[in-house]
Amino acid sequence: MNQANHPAPPSPALLFESVNAYQRTAAIRASIELDIFSAIAEGKKSAAQLAPRVKAAERGVRMLCDFLVVAGFLTKQNGEYGLTPDSALFLDRKSPAYSGSIVDFLLSPDLMRSFDHLTDAVRKGGTAEHGDGTVSVENPVWVKFARAMAPIMVPVGQKMAEILLNKSTPKMKVLDIAAGHGMFGLAIARANPNATIVATDWKGVLEVAKENAARFGVADRFSTIPGSAFDVDFGTGYDLILLPNFLHHFNVPTCEKLLKKARTALAPGGRVAAPEFIPNDDRVTPPPSATFALVMLATTPSGDAYTLKELTSMFKNAGFAKCELHSMAPMIQNMVIAE
Repeated sequence: MNQANHPAPPSPALLFESVNAYQRTAAIRASIELDIFSAIAEGKKSAAQLAPRVKAAERGVRMLCDFLVVAGFLTKQNGEYGLTPDSALFLDRKSPAYSGSIVDFLLSPDLMRSFDHLTDAVRKGGTAEHGDGTVSVENPVWVKFARAMAPIMVPVGQKMAEILLNKSTPKMKVLDIAAGHGMFGLAIARANPNATIVATDWKGVLEVAKENAARFGVADRFSTIPGSAFDVDFGTGYDLILLPNFLHHFNVPTCEKLLKKARTALAPGGRVAAPEFIPNDDRVTPPPSATFALVMLATTPSGDAYTLKELTSMFKNAGFAKCELHSMAPMIQNMVIAE
């Protein structure tokens, strides 16, 4: 029988999976809190071996680990659990790419609360949270962001530096707008010993970036401008301005205002680089970028996941003559580079 002519009958499976998706979230958070993945990496393979190591009941460990197998985070054979390649890289605390800290931000009450009020946000067309949501002045959530998201942003920053520098090491002055953890500007500094970085963000957030600059041994080439990117004086003469994951927080007129300000701060021949979640024109592909728009709806008054066409228009209206898209594969983001 030709199945193409006989599509599967309607099923409630997707509905149940979606309604119960919070269970998957809770399971990954619990496994990170218990340090399940690190314990398995140490050789504790069975529920009986894992239980004393993670200080939990054997019954509870068995049920959690079986769930993680079904979810794709673990393997199971003959009663023993193993790590998948992704889990070994990102969820073993001894891995240099350990990223379990992301739950401290992505599952923080501040962000989760925004989605508790998603119905109201849809009705309003913007966050239902008090004031401006996550983009409110000196919002402490960004300090949490800077600490929690830094590890997973290291490879993204490295990919960005690879594209922008192309193995060259010219003397350059770099402005990192909304620097957060600083990993984007610091990636340039680490790859180019002739680069100096100026980072701007809220004062508390910049303290985290300064800690990271010291950790990477580039503090002598790293300085800060605390305050709102819309209000502070950037100065001039920048060869490169970074706008990592920032434009999506605001509406088009606000983005264009900032881009005009950035253009005036550039040296002749300077560039602006904006890593972003960029959906296709259909706004439903690729999934990670397309679904990011909902995050902006829940957490900001007017942010969005902008298409390349929209971003190109913003840069053009801000006075940039050239705007190109660069793939950052295998990273989720892509990068717009404007001159």
